[in-house]
Amino acid sequence: MRLLFVADGRSPTAQNWIRYFAERVGGQEPTIRDEVYLASTFHCSVDFPLNELEITPVAFSGTKRVSAAGHSASSRILGLRAAIRHFLGPLTIRRASQRLRGFIERVQPDLVHAMRIPYEGMLAADAYGGAPLIVSVWGNDFTLHAASNSLMGHYTRWTMKVADGLHADCQRDIRLGKQWGFDPSRPTLAAPGNGGIKTDVFYPPSKPAEEPVIINPRGFRNYVRNDVFFQAIPIVLQKHPSAKFVCASMAGESQAVKWIRQLNIGHAVELLPPLPHPQMADVLRGAQILVSPSVHDGTPNSLLEGMACGCFPVAGDLDSIREWIMNGKNGLLIDATNPQSLANAILEALENKNLREQAAGLNHEIIQMRAEFTRIMKQVENFYQNVKRKS
Repeated sequence: MRLLFVADGRSPTAQNWIRYFAERVGGQEPTIRDEVYLASTFHCSVDFPLNELEITPVAFSGTKRVSAAGHSASSRILGLRAAIRHFLGPLTIRRASQRLRGFIERVQPDLVHAMRIPYEGMLAADAYGGAPLIVSVWGNDFTLHAASNSLMGHYTRWTMKVADGLHADCQRDIRLGKQWGFDPSRPTLAAPGNGGIKTDVFYPPSKPAEEPVIINPRGFRNYVRNDVFFQAIPIVLQKHPSAKFVCASMAGESQAVKWIRQLNIGHAVELLPPLPHPQMADVLRGAQILVSPSVHDGTPNSLLEGMACGCFPVAGDLDSIREWIMNGKNGLLIDATNPQSLANAILEALENKNLREQAAGLNHEIIQMRAEFTRIMKQVENFYQNVKRKS
């Protein structure tokens, strides 16, 4: 196939998905490869083969070159930029779509796949030229962004109306997509946003972690209640003073440092820089518990990665998370706005070894059956063909 992806080319999630098709070789015809094109909304570089890379800025994404993790500025500055993009970004779509339309006309793809609604899906929908369009929903596209203002709502509805196929990382967003105008007769796929878990990287430890280590892998996002997470730490330390809290992608983050000082918990907290997957997997295998205190979410890739590595999950009680976690069986669901609720769940998990071991076994089966990368990407291949056939 000749595939055109419209994505934030810096994103590890997008790269993981696109890489599969860029490096895939046809089974019946071993010398045939897909033609893979990328229209990236941010300046990026990739380490896999592309037929062509086009930079297509939208919503001010071309104004400053930053990493996908956004570590060239503080969380406060990044939050301000996000707010500007959120409210003024839709005004840039019409002009940006002209550039994308030209790229589509030149490439003549068999399929266009936009990875996220704001703004990649909105851009692709506005540039629609007849090639079948698949749109992926990421995390908060419906629950946070779509209803936030009238322009975001307008472009979300238009994107759903135009889309020929809908991919989401949870069934909740498939349902919401239909409420926002996606034709129920068109193909859908619920699958992890990055294509799934590579179990040769993310796998359980040879024996369960023995040290009381709790990891927060979410970094700083405006829908993750890290304030609640840090406030829960001293409550846990009162009963388990040897507990250690590891925070991914928070090294040098001024707000985290401030909370640590205010709460006098520096002896128990380690702030990590962004880590490549193999190193992150090692960190996860050394932890007993993973916490994800989010108030908006789809299916976080980091949650599945932690489950694959044997971590006991403690997460915000959301519809999307309940698709993966059965409260009290393979994890615990909490009020992510309440430090005591989070602390109580961490304490319960620390003190109940049988529950952790039961969850590890269940989660291993869940990952193998519902999230293993090769299995999921075969479903994606079939989904692509189904969308082509029905468009």
